[in-house]
Amino acid sequence: MPTQLLPFLVVVAVLTVTPGPDMALVLRNGVRGGSRMAWWTGLGCCAGIAVHATAAVVGLSALLAASASAYTVVRLAGAAYLVYLGATALWKSRRAAQPVGQVNEVEQAADAISRGSAFRQGVLSNVLNVKIALLFLTLLPQFVSAGEPRMATSAVLAAIFLGIAVLWWRVFSLLVAAFGRVLTRRRVRIAFERATGVVLVALGLRVALDA
Repeated sequence: MPTQLLPFLVVVAVLTVTPGPDMALVLRNGVRGGSRMAWWTGLGCCAGIAVHATAAVVGLSALLAASASAYTVVRLAGAAYLVYLGATALWKSRRAAQPVGQVNEVEQAADAISRGSAFRQGVLSNVLNVKIALLFLTLLPQFVSAGEPRMATSAVLAAIFLGIAVLWWRVFSLLVAAFGRVLTRRRVRIAFERATGVVLVALGLRVALDA
């Protein structure tokens, strides 16, 4: 067991609950599809985190950080994906704001989100987030004490980080369910769609401009 486990848990807890692209995406999908879609989006986020955690433990994240061109490509791809998600949310909110009679069943079905789509969005938003790679690259070594096996301890810390993330998104999805009646009201849903769309676009632009 890592000797610096307690301070690590505190840091990870703060990082996990801090609002960011993941929270905006999970909340958006929760408003669109309820607690289940929020949960599947959260699981996708965790899967993306697992990719970065594994890469950090085996040393691949260091290669990404060392290559300016590879880092830039991944960063811009991640920024573009966030802007795409935000623009899609804004477009859907515009359609949803139309009078009910003008939105046919085919359009309503197209706006629905599936578990697979929610999961993929969570995965991609994290895999393409180079800041998560840098987070693991810089965070884990700080909590590996002298004399501890670097790779084994890093693997344990990464697994704990992932476990906390899974727990958080489960709790968050249940909170979405608790406020389900309010969140599923048409005006509230449209407002959330617009707000999260603006947030995702803004985050994407910030990532793109953050050289």
